[in-house]
Amino acid sequence: QVQLVESGGGLVQAGGSLRLSCAVSYGSRAMGWFRQALGLEREFVAGIVRSGTTKTYADFAKGRFTISRDNANNTVYLQMNSLKPEDTAVYYCAARKLGFGATIGTRGPDYDYWGQGTQVTVSS
Repeated sequence: QVQLVESGGGLVQAGGSLRLSCAVSYGSRAMGWFRQALGLEREFVAGIVRSGTTKTYADFAKGRFTISRDNANNTVYLQMNSLKPEDTAVYYCAARKLGFGATIGTRGPDYDYWGQGTQVTVSS
């Protein structure tokens, strides 16, 4: 069973930065970050293919968030800068099956494995 463990969430002031990490138990996979704010639907944030050469971002993340990966350590990161109060949410990392390593999914059903989530709170 593939396990994903997120870390790095917390409380930060508007304009600040956080870096989220997601450790994957095994397998180099296409990965994604999603978020879900209270009372809202889960939404795609960013995704990265297995090789790390292709990345995709939601419009709200472009220019502020950066997804990256360290395949040697099976870890994916989400660097978040210039944070806004509307970025407050639980952030989840997700992994695709091994056979889909070269494609990024932007929908929740595209992913087969999910972490437990990490809370990010941005104060104004």
